[in-house]
Amino acid sequence: MKLNEQGLKDRLKWEEAEYSLPKFDRGKVMAATKENPFWIHFGAGNIFRAFQANVVQNLLNEGILDKGLVVAEGFDYEIVEKMNRPHDDYTLLVTLKADGNVDKTVVGSVVESLILDSENEKEYERLKEIFRKDSLQMVSFTITEKGYSLVNGKGEVLPAVAEDLEKGPEKPMSYIGKVVSLLYTRYQAGEKPVAMVSMDNCSRNGDKLYAAVKEFALKWAEKGLADKGFLAYVNTKEKVSFPWTMIDKITPRPDASVEAILKADGIEGLEPVITSKNTYVAPFVNAEECEYLVIEDAFPNGKPDLEKGGVMFTERETVDKVEKMKVCTCLNPLHTALAVYGCLLGYKKISEEMKDAELTGLIETIGYKEGLPVVVDPGILDPKEFIDTVLKVRFPNPFMPDTPQRIATDTSQKLAIRYGETIKAYQASPKLNVKDLKLIPLVFAGWLRYLMGVDDEGNAFEISPDPLKDTVCPYVAGLKLEEGQEVEAAVGPLLKMKQIFGVDLYEAGLADKVCGYLKEMTKGVGAVRATLKKYVLS
Repeated sequence: MKLNEQGLKDRLKWEEAEYSLPKFDRGKVMAATKENPFWIHFGAGNIFRAFQANVVQNLLNEGILDKGLVVAEGFDYEIVEKMNRPHDDYTLLVTLKADGNVDKTVVGSVVESLILDSENEKEYERLKEIFRKDSLQMVSFTITEKGYSLVNGKGEVLPAVAEDLEKGPEKPMSYIGKVVSLLYTRYQAGEKPVAMVSMDNCSRNGDKLYAAVKEFALKWAEKGLADKGFLAYVNTKEKVSFPWTMIDKITPRPDASVEAILKADGIEGLEPVITSKNTYVAPFVNAEECEYLVIEDAFPNGKPDLEKGGVMFTERETVDKVEKMKVCTCLNPLHTALAVYGCLLGYKKISEEMKDAELTGLIETIGYKEGLPVVVDPGILDPKEFIDTVLKVRFPNPFMPDTPQRIATDTSQKLAIRYGETIKAYQASPKLNVKDLKLIPLVFAGWLRYLMGVDDEGNAFEISPDPLKDTVCPYVAGLKLEEGQEVEAAVGPLLKMKQIFGVDLYEAGLADKVCGYLKEMTKGVGAVRATLKKYVLS
């Protein structure tokens, strides 16, 4: 059994092994898509393969859609060359359910994969052809939040971006430069309407994409490298829209235990590939069953019928409320708390942490007691039910190979949104007292303790990648696991940094609490566990 067009001809063998197969005529769908593409997606990663591609597959199976997806990869071309094309753009989706069941699906809704490379004439011309088509309704992205940035961590314009801004749309080298060049092709073809839809997991993602696109359009128009009308086209919502979205589905790195299940079924050629850019990609993706995609209903060329696939279309204000509900209260803060303390306590799986009384108590209090009082109900998703699902179904799922170490990546970039917004809401409330927050400050203290790179047993560990690692780690470099240290003298300046915590913790009246917790957690081996027991279970 091989995952390609030839290998899937023996449908009976796959069905006997309990794989759900595409129920549509893929050749017919491929031809229709090539002639009249309706949706092209940039970013051939796991979230796209597990979520958007499967939504389209289900709608193709039901006859609601008659065209499939085109995917383009602009960061790591080897994903297309070494994974998509050898498997004829098929993916194995393994859905790991909390009840122990596993759903196995062969996803065939992606019918064309392309490389976003302006120097590859054949690939780039095909992309231009797609952007000229009247039928194109949506251009979507999962390229990570960093993908929309035109500057580095120091605020300096990236070299490829600087070069593209000077040279114009002919042969850009930067990711966004290439995307804007293709949008310019659509403009030249008659100012055809389209929705540019960021589906990345970041707040007000549509604005981030718009800001990047506008910068190119503005500079090219100013320098005479593009028609002045192009900037007006980008700025006209009836022509080009940049909807906000909220996406939520956990798709960890393809796991060896899942690979073993598939190999036991007799599937060959499942070996993952690690590309020269260090991308880890496999013919299969493993994902949780829960998924949410909420999109601002702003589609100037009409939108595909995705509601029947579970996608929710609504107004911008509601998307914002859903995003804040998830990011500031109902999911992300709980994830980060588990990540920080999971690393300190030696856990390797998020699901294992959910058997720990102190850690479950920690996130239940942060979610239900400290966060929920300031959540604005978005109406289309109930905040309490969302937390219930997170705590009872999603995090405890033992078959989800997600690690605290992965979730702890870039924590310095997450604290301001995930906790700072709740603190600000308390400060603004006439009924709530910010000093009543007990466990959010404990997460801050836990993160400072984590930055020491020493676990609760006294063993050194490597902290996860973080762009501010060299900035924040020196503040705790002098701390040891011993009593009587001047903790505040060390970390006090850090606690004033609004860019990290969202607020000045001294001005908020929480700095003393954070320092007190940190002092307790650095008393010696086992002090982290003792501090959790003292404050979470009291």
